[in-house]
Amino acid sequence: QVQLVDSGGGLVQAGGSLRLSCAASGRTFSNVMGWFRQAPGKEREFVAACIGGTTHSADSVKGRFTISRDNAKNTVYLQMNSLKPEDTAVYYCASSPRGDYRRPDYWGQGTQVTVSS
Repeated sequence: QVQLVDSGGGLVQAGGSLRLSCAASGRTFSNVMGWFRQAPGKEREFVAACIGGTTHSADSVKGRFTISRDNAKNTVYLQMNSLKPEDTAVYYCASSPRGDYRRPDYWGQGTQVTVSS
C-alpha cells in the first residue's frame, strides 16, 4: 500500500522550533523526497527536497529549515528553526519516484503548523 504519514506539527511561538517527520512505506520512499506547504487562501508551495545526498530549499526558508532523511527508517524530516508567523501552513510530505521533486507522485495527509506572534 502506498502511504506517507506526516507528523510533528503543532502550535509554537515565533522564534521557536518544530521537527516534522514523514514515515514512508517501502514503495513510496524514493531517492527524491520533499516537503511542501499550503497556507490558507494560497497555493501549495515547495519548501525543501532531498535528492539522495543533495538538498534544495526555497529562499523563504533557507538558513532556517533543514531537510534530512534516515534511509534505514524510511523517514524524512524537516527541522524548522526560527519560525515566523508566515510559516503557518499545512505541511505535506511528498515523494517523487520519477525524479522531479517539483512534481511529486505521492503525498502525505498533511500536518498543521501554526506560529503565533
